[in-house]
Formats: sequence, C-alpha cells, structure tokens
Amino acid sequence: METVISIKGIGKKYKIFHKQRGYVALRDVISSVIFKPFSYAKGKAKNILGRSTKEIFWALKDINFDVQKGEVIGVIGRNGAGKSTLLKILTGITPPTTGEVRIKGKVASLLEVGTGFHPELTGKENIFLNGAILGMTKKETESKLNQIIEFSGIERFIDTPVKRYSSGMYVRLAFSVAAHLEPDILLVDEVLAVGDAEFQKKCLGKMDEVTKTAGRTILFVSHNMDAISRLCKKTVLLEEGEVAMFDDTDKVIARYLQTKQEAASATPFPVTDGEVTVRDFSISQEEKQTNEIAGEKPLNIRMDFSIAQKLQSFRAGIFIKNSLGTVITRSFVQDWDQTLESIEPGTYAASLTIPERLLRPGEYLVELKIFCSGTRGYFENQRIEKDFTLHSPKDFNEMQSKNTTTRGYFLIPTEWNIQKNG
Repeated sequence: METVISIKGIGKKYKIFHKQRGYVALRDVISSVIFKPFSYAKGKAKNILGRSTKEIFWALKDINFDVQKGEVIGVIGRNGAGKSTLLKILTGITPPTTGEVRIKGKVASLLEVGTGFHPELTGKENIFLNGAILGMTKKETESKLNQIIEFSGIERFIDTPVKRYSSGMYVRLAFSVAAHLEPDILLVDEVLAVGDAEFQKKCLGKMDEVTKTAGRTILFVSHNMDAISRLCKKTVLLEEGEVAMFDDTDKVIARYLQTKQEAASATPFPVTDGEVTVRDFSISQEEKQTNEIAGEKPLNIRMDFSIAQKLQSFRAGIFIKNSLGTVITRSFVQDWDQTLESIEPGTYAASLTIPERLLRPGEYLVELKIFCSGTRGYFENQRIEKDFTLHSPKDFNEMQSKNTTTRGYFLIPTEWNIQKNG
C-alpha cells in the first residue's frame, strides 16, 4: 500500500510562563529608578515587581506512525493527551519542535469551529475560497457547488456572511465543503459534537462513503467511541503526549476505557466543588458493594452528598454509558420529586434501584451528574464515575454474537407466550 502520512519522531514543546507578584514599597521603586536605572529596567523589575518562572511542557513526545492511502485512522485519548496538537502539526498550523512529517496529497482539515472561513465573506464565497486553497479551479468548484449547499442544509443562508452563522451552521458548511471538494486527506477534530444527531449521522455516512468509493484518507479525532468503532479499523491512543497504543480499533478502545475506569475508581471521597460535597458514590447488589453484577438480580446505585447553602434549579442524578461511552439512559432525583429542585442545606443520601433483566450483558459506566440548571455545573473537571460488568441472567438463553451494533441496549424483561396451532 501507498503511505500518504509518515510521522517520524514528532515532538512539540511549549514554554509556560508563571509570574508571581509580591508587595512593592514605593520607596523601593523610587530608589531603584534613581540610583540604578539600567539595572532596574533590565533585572531589578523582576525582583521588585514580581518573579517570572518558566516551565517546559511537552505536548507531544516522540510520535511515530504511518497512515496508508484509503485508511480511516481514529485518534483517541483523554483531554490534554495531545490529539489536537497532532492535527495542528499535520495541517501546518504549528511546526513540530522535533521530528518530521511527510504528507503526500492535498489536505483539508476541520479543527475548531471557524477555522478556514473568512467571517466577512458569504457561505458561497467561502466555498470558492476553500476550493482555491485546495488548488481547484473555479469551474471545478462550481461543479460541486449544488452538492455542497444541499448537503449542508443551509440553502437559505448561503449568501449571508458566515460571521452571522451559528456554530452548528458553521460546522454544517465546513464539513460539506471538506467532504465534497475531494481532498486526498481529511483531518477531522471532534467537530461533529456541535451538530445535531441527524447531521452527525449524515457526516459519518459521508466519511464512510468517501473512503470506500474515493479511496481518500481520514484522520478522525473523537470522544465518541461509537463513531470511532464504526469508521476506523485502526486507532491511535495518545496518553500524556505519547503513543500508548496503535492497533485494531476494538483493542485500542478496550484499553482506553479500562484506563478511564481505573482512574474513575480511584476517586477519593469526600470531594468538594463549591457548595456541594460528594461523600460517597457506590454500586451494590444484595447490600454488598461490587462491580460484578448478576443480570437476574436488581442492582442499587447510591450517592451521598451535602449542600452548604440553599440552591435553586438543583439536579442530582446519573448517566449510564455502554462500553463505547454512549449515554444509553439517565435518571435524576428531581425527575420524581420536583420540590427538591429548591434544596436546603444539609446532608442527603439518594439511591436508585435498577430492575433485574433490564440491561443487556456487558460493560457499563455510571457517571454522577450534579448541577444547577442554567447556572452552574459541579465536578466537571473531576468526573465521578463507577464501572460495572453485567452478566447474563442465569435463566436467559442468549445467543452470543460479535455484531454488538444489532443487539440494542436493553432486554425486554418479559417472556414470549407461544402456542402451537396445529
């Protein structure tokens, strides 16, 4: 196969400056200016007005891998792992500190919302601008114009300056342009998170189409494991700026989720964020804390928390995610007791029982969610999660299948009634 992206020893270093300011007496400033003006200007300012320190931070360290023509490669990792930095180097937005990148072919990228469009130009004018950047003639761009506009779904606003577009409209047009102007390589960084569910599905279908029919190459950065699993045969896992794994997507996702779960299970309690303290968060079955759940018995989820002051529009509950990180259901205390949306200071214990024979066998993650609707979210920078493995009910005859996409999320907890007629 033909190598179209070759990454050899890539590293990216940033300098982070910290300035610590201290108390300054006026007499110190005056005496320094009068008696030592040059020293004051060059050196003493740091001592009198504050102290500057410099920290070296490596966002990427010794990245090595190759991408072949027609491949769709996923790039996953936790926030700060270096995913976006890698794509910015590949697009030429920022140069690497060490190593080299060799790219064969025209590259189009979808990074942050707004990248690549001129805000004063209309949507249509930006289509032609992007075509020119990719080396296409005006005639070639015109031949794709109707397809681009139709796919984006923003026909009414195509002659409006893009500075007036919403983030969703921006992404719709940007993706449509990148997908239809036929670049050899497409770099996509989580832009699908902005679009609605229908458009996300449309984008995933289009990316699948252009790789299979046009043989184009895609690097796809995403936190959506469903999308990564569907599109990518191979995936790169980045951890703290290094390649932790580059292998078949299923294996890489399993490693990534295991790492996340281990980090979540290590959360120390109590944990405080502003007015809310979580004292404990647990999963149990038959009054015993466990992450191995028998499918023929109910399981219990419990949260213990305290409130320091009266809060309005308060919500406390959980998201339940499957093995790919997709939220399959959610439940909040206030779904059932609206009076608790105005909550008084105090200590609370909330528990939820999930019935037996409801969830399909598999790996699950329960994420605690606490917030005041429209005003404040708690524990957003420190996720509180618990994982568990649900085993098939002993009385349920399940045919095992590797095709998990057709198996759904829930069991129907009632038996069929079958009769023989003749």
